Amino acid sequence: MAKNKRRAPSAVQAEDVDGGRAELVPDRERARAWSLLIDGAPQSHVDLDDPAYLSFAYQRRLGHVADLVAPAGRPLHVVHLGGGAFTLARYIAATRPRSTQQIVEVDGPLVHFVREWLPLDPNARIRVRTTDARAGLAKVPDGWADLVIADVFDGARTPAHLTSAEFLGDVRRVLKADGHYAANLADGPPLAHLRGQIATAATVFGRLALAADPAVFRGRRFGNAVLLASDRELPVAELTRRVASDPHPGRVEHGRALADFTGGAAVVTDASAKASPPPPADAFKGPRG
Repeated sequence: MAKNKRRAPSAVQAEDVDGGRAELVPDRERARAWSLLIDGAPQSHVDLDDPAYLSFAYQRRLGHVADLVAPAGRPLHVVHLGGGAFTLARYIAATRPRSTQQIVEVDGPLVHFVREWLPLDPNARIRVRTTDARAGLAKVPDGWADLVIADVFDGARTPAHLTSAEFLGDVRRVLKADGHYAANLADGPPLAHLRGQIATAATVFGRLALAADPAVFRGRRFGNAVLLASDRELPVAELTRRVASDPHPGRVEHGRALADFTGGAAVVTDASAKASPPPPADAFKGPRG
C-alpha cells in the first residue's frame, strides 16, 4: 500500500541509508515540518507548508547569503553540494522563483527517503544528482553558477577531498565571474580545521567573510561557521546586521580581522587533506548553530 505523504506528522519515520540511520522527526509546533537526523545528528529541518522557514541558525546564515548575493527576487543558478532534506534548495525556490538548481548528494537511499516523505515541488527547477560531490561538481559547465553551497557531511564530518585548494579551484571554475561560494564548516577548539579552510579559500578567492557564534570564534565550543567567498565585494554590512539580529546572534569577521583569526594556518591540498574533526558527544544538545 502506498504511504500517505500528506498524513499528520505524528510519528518518526526511519530508514537505514548509506550514511547511517536516517530519521524524520515531526516538529510538534509546525503542522507539516520535520527534522532530518543521521545517526542522531541533526542535518536539516523542512517545513513543507513554509519552505522559506529556516530552523537551524547555520541554515538561516546560508539563507542570508542566498538573499544577498543578487537583487531580491532575481532567479539564480545554484549548485548544492550535499542534499540533506533539500532545505536550502526549497528556500531558494520559494524566495527566488524560476531559479535553476542542481543538488549533488552521494547517498542514494537518503535521496529516495527524503523524496518519499518530503517531496520537492514538481514545478521547482531542481535536479538531484546521486553522486559524490566532487564528481558531480566536475560535470557542471564552466561559469554556470551564481552560487555554490557546500554542506557535505559524512558521519558529521566533512570528507577530506572537499577541503582542499584543488576542490575550491573547481568550485571557482563553475562560478560566474561575480559568483559566490558558501560553505557550512564545523569545528571546535583549537579551530585548526576552520583556520585551515579560511587560509585555503584565500588562495582561490579575493574576498572572504565568516559568520559564526561568538563562542565558536573564541574556541569555546564546537559549532558551525558559514564561510562566504567571492572575487567581488561581499555584502558584509547587511550580512553582519542579519547575523547579529538572529534569534541565536552571531558575528561576522572579514578583512584583516579574519586574516588575523586565520593565524598563518597552512593551505590544505589534496595531498594533505583530512576530514573535519568529529563533534563531541554533546555537540547537538543545544540549538544547531
